[in-house]
Amino acid sequence: MERKKILLRLDPVVHDALTRWAADELRSTNSQIEFLLRRALSEAGRLPDGVGRMRPRGRPKKAPEDGTTDDADHGEEERADGDASEAG
Repeated sequence: MERKKILLRLDPVVHDALTRWAADELRSTNSQIEFLLRRALSEAGRLPDGVGRMRPRGRPKKAPEDGTTDDADHGEEERADGDASEAG
């Protein structure tokens, strides 16, 4: 599923605070905003059933140097990713 793109206008001080918080959590600012929105929806009982999972925090795991992959880990990472075209 393609991810929606939106324009979000924020107070610069709020954006700076979100950026610092995201860095502390090893997320991009965009991922931090999505994380917070999902948490708020969940706490309000408004998170839809069947919503995709977010990618795990931090950098993706490096592939072994011999070029082999562990299919069990790779499959889980793909499901958690949700959108392979968005990096970072």
